[in-house]
Amino acid sequence: MIEDTKKADHPTEKVTMTLPGTVEKIIPPIVPSEPEKAQIAVHGAEELYREIRVENTLQDEDGNPVSLKKGAEVEVTIAAEPKDIKPKNQ
Repeated sequence: MIEDTKKADHPTEKVTMTLPGTVEKIIPPIVPSEPEKAQIAVHGAEELYREIRVENTLQDEDGNPVSLKKGAEVEVTIAAEPKDIKPKNQ
């Protein structure tokens, strides 16, 4: 069997890292036409950078709009294309 070296040398799947998080608070919009935000504490991130705010608009498996509740346990995934990564210096 002949191996496709292009695929072996250049992976096609994204490289990912997933960290646990907790919804700390729900922030109502300042302007009624804007969506509310969910503030998420990312466990494992540096103290000064562990909180992110994202639009609190998701969809369930049936496509219905849903939102996160305060205290919800979530996962935060970081994904990168293979072209955007490099070997780690050790």
